[in-house]
Amino acid sequence: MSNQHTEHTPDLHTERVEAFYTSVKRLGHWTRSRTVEVRARRSAVHLDLRSAQLPDGEIELRLLSERSMLKLLLPQDAVLDESELRLVGRCKIKDRERHVPHHGRVVRLTGTLQRSEIRVARGGVATLSAMFSREFIDDCRTAHRDGTWPVLPDPGELHPRPEAERQHEASASRSR
Repeated sequence: MSNQHTEHTPDLHTERVEAFYTSVKRLGHWTRSRTVEVRARRSAVHLDLRSAQLPDGEIELRLLSERSMLKLLLPQDAVLDESELRLVGRCKIKDRERHVPHHGRVVRLTGTLQRSEIRVARGGVATLSAMFSREFIDDCRTAHRDGTWPVLPDPGELHPRPEAERQHEASASRSR
């Protein structure tokens, strides 16, 4: 599976992420859907919502989480709306910039958290969180093999092809 940019055609289906007694990471360009359904029981789920391939507008996360941790990697200016999220038992939503006004994409949390927590990482912290993962090493290897750039550090940015590849194509077209 390549993390490189492709055409921007949003899917209208609901993306499902399930984690039962395990750890699940979805980093880079893993979905084009505006609706993500997360079901977790005694698990850790990491979701990267910084991708440039996500369609414009609101993203809805439908949660059903029991004794789990959900880590969201968001763009710096994203708005986290938790007004429709039901908290059962001892739950936490950890967002350092919770009370700072944001004016970007809205991420709406709905559903139920049961003795669970949500951790929000934005900007540089989200980049570091993505880079300190096994998936980043795999992304770097794939990018090196294909002659492209790794996507996981900042999937919200368009990644141009490396200069060496452009020079090779330019010299090939001149020799024709």
